[in-house]
Amino acid sequence: MPRASRSSKKPSDLRLPSRPAGAHKGRFGHVLIVAGSRGMTGAAVLCARAALRAGCGLATVAVPESQQPAVAAQLVEAMTFALPETEAGTLRAEAAGRLQALNKERDFRVLAMGPGLGSHPEVARAVVGILGTLVMPAVLDADALNQLALQPTEELSRLLSRRGAPCVLTPHPGEMARLSRRSIAEIEADREAACSRLARELGAVCLLKGPRTVISDGKTSRVNSTGNAGLAKGGTGDVLTGVIAGLWSQFLADDPGDNGFSAAALGARLHGLAADIAARDKTTRALVASDVIEALPAAFRALA
Repeated sequence: MPRASRSSKKPSDLRLPSRPAGAHKGRFGHVLIVAGSRGMTGAAVLCARAALRAGCGLATVAVPESQQPAVAAQLVEAMTFALPETEAGTLRAEAAGRLQALNKERDFRVLAMGPGLGSHPEVARAVVGILGTLVMPAVLDADALNQLALQPTEELSRLLSRRGAPCVLTPHPGEMARLSRRSIAEIEADREAACSRLARELGAVCLLKGPRTVISDGKTSRVNSTGNAGLAKGGTGDVLTGVIAGLWSQFLADDPGDNGFSAAALGARLHGLAADIAARDKTTRALVASDVIEALPAAFRALA
């Protein structure tokens, strides 16, 4: 199978979204984050903080009803929204209808879904329903990918193509293996080919996490050079999801077209650069996900 072509652009050609001095928060977009479950509210918090640090104008975090107080207490800059939940504290399928109604009120620009959602069977129905009813660009990670991997590849491809809005998928090798029905060893043997192949099969941008993260839309691929072993910690993927969603929300203000590849590639670079900056003080051993968020301002300054 032929490889996707490498982008001729150097990383320095990845431009930050514009930030006009006289703009208001609405220009930079409202990100909807669907994440969290009982025992995993931290994933939702990290994702939201990262989206706001990345520059979106507004963020709403939608979580199972019983978990809303815990999330709201940790997110003074974001709004929260309670969703129907199962007895296990995970989303019910009815969440899709609630979010569709909320979108009419708040006009979300980008959806980020998956961190900490859990593996309850109702979550799969919620994820499919939300993707089918919310027509907006979506960043899909973690348990959203695990639930979608339960769908036959043909059905998943139809779901993503029917929704009328682009998607960025951010799997680690295990999630990629489940989505592509291949082994982790096959994925790691040729990461670029695996990433490009899944992007073509699903008609989405695919970002394969790990050392030298690969980003592909099935035609063009980029290998990210930033980041370090400190990112091998729980929560750092949730941060990346938030960064990509926050950037994508701003790119859409500059250009309403499909900016998913740019948001993913720039997000990976900033995320890794922030980890590199944070590790100078924290070390790669002691680095945690929240350190990456706190180092994002320095990473933005380095790319400005």
